[in-house]
Amino acid sequence: MRLFKKSPKIFCIGHNKTGTTTIETVLKQMGYTKGNQVKGELLLKSWHQRDFKTIIAFCKKAQAFQDIPFSLPYTYQHLDLAFPNAKFILTERDSTEQWYESLTRFHSKLWADGKRIPTATDLKNTPYREQGFAYSFAKNVYGTPDDNIYDENVLKAFYEQYNATVKNYFKSRPEKLVVINVSNAKDYGKLCTFLNQPPIGDDFPWMNKTLDVKRKQ
Repeated sequence: MRLFKKSPKIFCIGHNKTGTTTIETVLKQMGYTKGNQVKGELLLKSWHQRDFKTIIAFCKKAQAFQDIPFSLPYTYQHLDLAFPNAKFILTERDSTEQWYESLTRFHSKLWADGKRIPTATDLKNTPYREQGFAYSFAKNVYGTPDDNIYDENVLKAFYEQYNATVKNYFKSRPEKLVVINVSNAKDYGKLCTFLNQPPIGDDFPWMNKTLDVKRKQ
């Protein structure tokens, strides 16, 4: 595998609904050029095929990246090998329960009526990114059945295992990974120190993530 040594990359590898949009805003404020999120998310197909060469090639076009496919298992290991100077940001919620409730509430607003969790049919019909993208994500990432596409036990186990695996992978190289909770103001300074960037404020900016995602659809 070819190693890319120029322009150190910043990868936010926290799973979806852990504050990644807030991190995106902070990185933009710091002056990092961000990868095109629409094109990045459409690399879900490459991720499912374990075609990490295509994902790595995409990363040559900017400095900072977040969300799919960077928030998924296996991606960060390949990025670590391809970009040895890269730094990684793992975003977390206060608890697994909070993450699951945030995810389902968010998707309910986007793809259902805002009162119920979306069904497999809802995900198949949503035009987000492309027809069936949301359904493909649920099936290929979580592996949940159609009759319980947001299976609480499966999703919570995935979230916990993913975070634990990331931390274990970088445990001997703390200079490569920072764990951030955007609800903790002190973590803003922690992130700035990790990236060797001067703070712009004393807390993370607040983002209306539902409206932000709707604008990007």
